Amino acid sequence: MISAIQEFFNQFIESGTRQASTHSEHALQIATAALLLEMMRMDDQIKDEERATIAQTLGTQFRLDDAQIATLMSLAEQEARQANDYYQFTSLINKRCTLEQKIQIIENLWKVAMADSHLDAHELHLMRKLADLLYIGHADYVAAKQRAREASNLPPS
Repeated sequence: MISAIQEFFNQFIESGTRQASTHSEHALQIATAALLLEMMRMDDQIKDEERATIAQTLGTQFRLDDAQIATLMSLAEQEARQANDYYQFTSLINKRCTLEQKIQIIENLWKVAMADSHLDAHELHLMRKLADLLYIGHADYVAAKQRAREASNLPPS
């Protein structure tokens, strides 16, 4: 796993940046991608719309090209499979992100959950769990859900 991360750095990250900062940013990217991928897997039906939503979100949020997105998603899937829980991802996000950035992550998770035009009970449970782990208040949680619903063109619930 470490060699895959190192290869990602060597291949895609500018060599002039400080290694600690680069490692920290890359870890944040993997944590965010892992949570998005976990949301995609929650309803036992992985749809192309969900995968496309994740790729678009990662590309926009981290300014990555298609090859970088594919590598990041592969690394994040490996990390998610090896993880015992979500804490390793959410604790990193809590350390590195502002409240606004964490709310954006919640909104992006909602977009993935809504990408197939159906909210499964497992997806709803994971959303609440992740919002709690990221210390997102109920008002921000609901507002993020509403923005994602509007972006997904879904009717209000």
